[in-house]
Amino acid sequence: MPAWARSPATLRTEVLAGLVVALALVPEAISFSLVAGVDPRVGLISSFVMGVVTSVVGGRPAMISAATGAVALVVAPLSHAHGVGHLVAAILLAGVLQIALGLLGAARLMRFVPRSVMTGFVNALAISIFAAQLPNLRGADWRVWAVLAAGLALLVLVPRVVRSVPAPLVAVVALTAFTVLAGVAVPTVGDEGALPRTLPTLGLPDVPLTLDTLRTIAPYSVGVALVGLMESLMTATLVDEITDTRSSKTRESLGQGTAQIATALFGGMGGCAVIGQTMINVKVSGARTRLSTFLAGAFLLVLVVGLGDVVARIPMAALVAVMFLVCHGAFDWHSVRPSTLRAMPRSETAVMLLTVAIVLLTHNLAYGVLGGTLLACVLFARRVAHLVTVTSELDADGTHRTYRVHGQLFFASSGDLVTQFDYATDPPRVTVDFSDAHVWDASSVAALDAVQRKYAARGTEVRTVGMNAPTAALHGRLAGRVAAEG
Repeated sequence: MPAWARSPATLRTEVLAGLVVALALVPEAISFSLVAGVDPRVGLISSFVMGVVTSVVGGRPAMISAATGAVALVVAPLSHAHGVGHLVAAILLAGVLQIALGLLGAARLMRFVPRSVMTGFVNALAISIFAAQLPNLRGADWRVWAVLAAGLALLVLVPRVVRSVPAPLVAVVALTAFTVLAGVAVPTVGDEGALPRTLPTLGLPDVPLTLDTLRTIAPYSVGVALVGLMESLMTATLVDEITDTRSSKTRESLGQGTAQIATALFGGMGGCAVIGQTMINVKVSGARTRLSTFLAGAFLLVLVVGLGDVVARIPMAALVAVMFLVCHGAFDWHSVRPSTLRAMPRSETAVMLLTVAIVLLTHNLAYGVLGGTLLACVLFARRVAHLVTVTSELDADGTHRTYRVHGQLFFASSGDLVTQFDYATDPPRVTVDFSDAHVWDASSVAALDAVQRKYAARGTEVRTVGMNAPTAALHGRLAGRVAAEG
């Protein structure tokens, strides 16, 4: 029996969390539809299908998936140039690719994303969410600012009085009722675009099944698959940390792909995990189970189809206040404290800052993660390259010298190995001891071959000892077969 079925308190938390997330999804889905160049109904249907499907087949309980800006940016050129039919076909193919990546174990690559990149990802996301709300306030009159201030006040004060109902729900309902009853004219959700009036229907994309179509959509499908999967897995990892639980990243990959396919069959624009609404669900509302994820999608459909006239009257300033709260909670304030920055290695800070900068410049979280991870790898390789040392000892009669290699030998660290030996003055017999070293790649074997050749050219006998089993196996396979400079 699931946790929410055993506890009325948990059930209430999950239900109310799903309702709050559904309210927050409406303007986001409409906005992302406009970015992708499609009717707002397409984004809303996508958010409904993504939410419901991932709640059942996804790997991360309580994580919200819906139409997202990252996917919208990828497919926008295709939509504008070829129409909605090609966009839907691209989403269908992207779902197949995500399932294939999941089966191939792509989710395991998340272990190579450093914590500094995760911190940059979270901080950049908080800044991006904040910046995305500013157009709703640009040029606004005092009434909009008053509603925003009232919303922020409710979000801060309500949790001090009552915890059984999420503060965002109280703020949205109270401000909507006030603006309607008092006749306060402020921009509303209805001003963002039309809401669906009917249920979504199944169907295949209206495109010719030809190689030309495949060539047209393939680049966009690959982009959607990679960007959507990366953002979803990063968000799942973040929720894992917040809830102190583990989730199946492989199952999440398969679930995201399945949801993409289902979304395309209903004529949607695709999507992935949405960090803002996930933070509302997990961090603000306290949800922990799949019920909240399912209900977020179900409530969204009920709200926009059955209660569209009511939802359309929600003031945008109230939702902006909720998103500002999400930004504050998502940003890792500890990471930018002066004491933390002084204690943190400069390389870690550089990786975090680069991740944030790339995201803000490209408006793409995936690019930021890739750039930050690449810099982290380069800096790590640079540090490790200086951790290999070679010491030597000459025996009493001066006829034999022993070199001891310490550290991890790979392409970055093995380059200087050849220069660590005194070929001209060494005695006739030399031993190279690898008891405290490990050889990882062909570059290192090539370096060892170069050492052997330099000594052989001078008639010096060289013996290698102390290699562990993996090193000996690799050296045995590649010695003398790898090109290297003498």
